[in-house]
Amino acid sequence: MRRKTFDALLTSAGLVLAIVLVAAGGLMLWAHNFVDDQVHSQLAAQKIFFPKAGSESLNDPAVKPYLSQYAGQQLVTGAQAEAYANHFIAVHINEMAGGKTYSQLSQESLANPTDAKLAGQVQTVFRGETLRGLLLNAYAFGKMGEIALIGAIAAFAAAGFLLILSALGIAHLRRVPAEAELMPKLSGAEPRLA
Repeated sequence: MRRKTFDALLTSAGLVLAIVLVAAGGLMLWAHNFVDDQVHSQLAAQKIFFPKAGSESLNDPAVKPYLSQYAGQQLVTGAQAEAYANHFIAVHINEMAGGKTYSQLSQESLANPTDAKLAGQVQTVFRGETLRGLLLNAYAFGKMGEIALIGAIAAFAAAGFLLILSALGIAHLRRVPAEAELMPKLSGAEPRLA
């Protein structure tokens, strides 16, 4: 194969791959922006606020290290949703239910249908765990948006690298003589077998 043909094929493949990576990066950037906007708007509509700095709610050692940085802020990001769900709602549910889950409390309530206090506790834990699950879904989608952004940056960087390599390939293609072979045949006598 002629060296010029091989270089032209590699350079063309690099350019095509760079175009594909730019398109993929654009789609991942769009995905990031879409997810980020959806998570923000959906959480903002809930109007959930972290306890204000200095409030009793933040004095609990199971809460303070995780929520102090967000004190008084409105919950609008995936990271905030995860912190609120795991270090505020979960802590209060565990305290109220004595570490029991909704399923366990519900079974107890079914066994004791006249216990109004237990029935109320079941409803409260159900609501708390439902909100916690919804917030953790927002966190998961927010994390996927972050991963899409990282993927977009990597795709754009790889596309830039391939464009540089393709430009170098084009420069090399112009310098290679038309008759140059990729793997020139050995000249001289046939090799001897020992």
